[in-house]
Amino acid sequence: MVQIKWLKSAKYDLSEIYTYISYDSSKYGSLQLIKIQNKIKILKRNILIGKVVPELNRQDIRELVEGNYRIIYRVINSSCVHILLIHHSARDIRSRIL
Repeated sequence: MVQIKWLKSAKYDLSEIYTYISYDSSKYGSLQLIKIQNKIKILKRNILIGKVVPELNRQDIRELVEGNYRIIYRVINSSCVHILLIHHSARDIRSRIL
């Protein structure tokens, strides 16, 4: 079974996403969080399903896309991944790259 660990930065991002969307609708804020969390669950079946982050071109740092959000994660080993950050795709990610 693959262990998925959320780093503080990713937890903070999730909280910020909810807060921002909830200004208009708490229902849609919650719905977006559920969509992101459900997308991450697919990593339990295949940790290499995400594509390599083009800005880094490293095989261990990959991304899944859910709507407008890039879910950036690091493959630690065959049974562990770390969720690094959740980033809106319209924003410049270079300032946040690890």
